[in-house]
Amino acid sequence: MARSNRIFALFFALVFLFTSFAVTRADEGMWIFGNPPLKQLKEKYNFEPSQAWLDHARLAACRLNNGGSGSFVSADGLVLTNHHVARSLLAKLSTEKRDLLKTGFYARTRAEELKCQDLEINVLYSLEDVTAQIQAAAQKAPDAKGAETLRKSEAARIEKESTDRTGLKSTVIGLYEGGEYWLYRFKKYTDIRMVFAPEAQAAEFGGDYDNFSYPRYALDFAFLRVYENDKPVKLEHYYKWSAKGAAEKELVFVVGNPGSTDRLRTVAQLEYQRDHGNLMQLKSLLRRRDALLEYSKTSAEAARRASDTISSINNSLKRLQGQQEGLQSQKLMQQKIREEQDLRGKVAANPEWQKLYGSSWDEMAALFPAYTPMAKRQFYSNLNASRLGQIALQIVQYGAEVTKPNADRLAAYRDSNLESFKFALLSPAPIYGDFEEAVLTARLEEILAELGPADPFVQACLNGKTPSEVAHSAISQTKLSDVAFRKSLIEGGKAAVEASTDPLIVIARRIDPISRDLTKWIQDNFEGQQTAAGEKIARARFAAYGRSIAPDANFSIRLSYGVVKGYELNTTLVPYKTTFAGLFDRAESFDHREPFNVAPQILARRAKIDQTVPMDFVYTPDTIGGNSGSPVINRNGEVVGVNFDSNVHRFVSRYTYTEETGRAIAVHSSAIIETLRKIYDAGPLADEIQGK
Repeated sequence: MARSNRIFALFFALVFLFTSFAVTRADEGMWIFGNPPLKQLKEKYNFEPSQAWLDHARLAACRLNNGGSGSFVSADGLVLTNHHVARSLLAKLSTEKRDLLKTGFYARTRAEELKCQDLEINVLYSLEDVTAQIQAAAQKAPDAKGAETLRKSEAARIEKESTDRTGLKSTVIGLYEGGEYWLYRFKKYTDIRMVFAPEAQAAEFGGDYDNFSYPRYALDFAFLRVYENDKPVKLEHYYKWSAKGAAEKELVFVVGNPGSTDRLRTVAQLEYQRDHGNLMQLKSLLRRRDALLEYSKTSAEAARRASDTISSINNSLKRLQGQQEGLQSQKLMQQKIREEQDLRGKVAANPEWQKLYGSSWDEMAALFPAYTPMAKRQFYSNLNASRLGQIALQIVQYGAEVTKPNADRLAAYRDSNLESFKFALLSPAPIYGDFEEAVLTARLEEILAELGPADPFVQACLNGKTPSEVAHSAISQTKLSDVAFRKSLIEGGKAAVEASTDPLIVIARRIDPISRDLTKWIQDNFEGQQTAAGEKIARARFAAYGRSIAPDANFSIRLSYGVVKGYELNTTLVPYKTTFAGLFDRAESFDHREPFNVAPQILARRAKIDQTVPMDFVYTPDTIGGNSGSPVINRNGEVVGVNFDSNVHRFVSRYTYTEETGRAIAVHSSAIIETLRKIYDAGPLADEIQGK
């Protein structure tokens, strides 16, 4: 952590040096397709995308349920995404004798493509503004608690009606902290197969040292294929491949699913995140990583099994540490205070607005003293670090929830979500007992340390035993690794769950009431009130600024725009692109020591590679985690790259957009073709994406 903190301290002054308050800054915004940035594009870039262009861009993009984005790049369902998005899939497809992360993978025929056990891909077919229906339903309630109940009930009704009528997966999403609600209808695919991925060392060259850094030399890409009825899906909408790839100063777009931002949150909400929320997450991630590192030392196979999770945790830690440094920066908080004061000043100057919205910020701030201790209890009152622990609680909750009316259920168990829920729950992906015992022991030790032995959740988990005793007994005796057993409990319903003597199901039955009580307290005393205050603030913002500000990200499809552009840092210039020549130079500068060793297949083909070919590049469009795997396209809707990271100057993008030095990073489309043709003998795959 000390090294990371030095990096953050060095750069945060630069991040904010030229950052000043404005309604919209430069190329800021992760825009929904229901409100694209047409005015901004016309004024700044003299580009007016047609509705057909927008529809095609949306329909050629996709969302992966493991937290990433992707795009269709052939009529036969070929999907381009990141290697690190596909990493968990490769890990699940690997065995002790066949480590696909180490060797890479290429299916030379369709028959050799490997089926991913539990990946779901969604394509947004249509979207509809349902704000009026949701808000009208909420207005019938006498208080904030009742309003939140009615919002959820109306959303469930809308989702079910849409799913029943269209057959599409239908989800109501909230935007602008409750200011808008949209119904998204997705085409869902569940037969996804692995086509190509380079070795992890090629995708992750430089390891954690180069992660969130630039210049960069990573081939962080992979290809999947979508099937329907055991045949590759035939598509009308897919992106063509650019002949030249990204060029300096070129206008480009990112179409993906950014995970989460908090730019529209109040100062009180950000202070809670800074003083409590982020700190809990950091502490928990560090504990979990350290436990897995200890487990990894037990054997080479243990190290392989833990590798993907450790990589994911390290990535999350680095990003979260940067976000926390941002919130601790006086300049960022002063910026957020100025933004809030500007909006509150506009409200105060208008008597009608003041009457409607003026008290909202104080109402929001008043929620946190009581919420903070309950939020800590809820954060630690789960066993989600353990896949088997998570499965057990899901089965117990499923048995109870499906007996209720659809509108009264927890969101995950509504009719519109049940197919996806069962698909994930019944995944045949391998679950390793020794790994599960290690993570469950660590989680139980953590909750005991944080909540104390008198806490009801701790007592329900441990039942008078030590964490290691509970974990060993439960994991060694449970049958939940068996998909058929899970299925029998689901099909048997509440009666089967209540009769089960499986030790993890027994624990889940004990902790479920406690989990529900915590959820109910937060719903009754915080969630509805926060939504009510947030909705009023959103209406104030609409009144003052219109819809010129994009909503916060929430892992729904967005359109971002900007240019391919290097940047000035301190007293030097950082180039917009890197090349294969730079890869070899960086490796040789470190004498090919890990993690700066060139992947074996690349090293073996060094003489065949055109080392002037661009490898990675940077650009200004607004992105954040979740955009991993997003296509970078040009005005013609052609792929010029695939987004995979950002530099350290973008750590604060959760809270504010920065352009002076903040950049997203992509693999150049030319590098992908060079890699496929010259290094991995994957000419047929290159032909497919180039339309040859």
